[in-house]
Amino acid sequence: MGVERAVTRWYLMRQQILNEQAAFEARLEQLMLLAEAEPESVNQDDLAALQESTEKARIRLRELGPSPQPKMG
Repeated sequence: MGVERAVTRWYLMRQQILNEQAAFEARLEQLMLLAEAEPESVNQDDLAALQESTEKARIRLRELGPSPQPKMG
């Protein structure tokens, strides 16, 4: 049984956002660890921009909404 194009597109968009969010969170965690070890070496603007990007990814994921129901079959 095939999957409708809208459902496939939703899954691809969702996976892309999740991957992006995971990358942002990993970089944010690295910066936080670096900030604990060497506080003067971390730019606070970079940290704030990374936190903002992570939040934007969460918002996009929330706005994507639930998966559309397949209408085939």
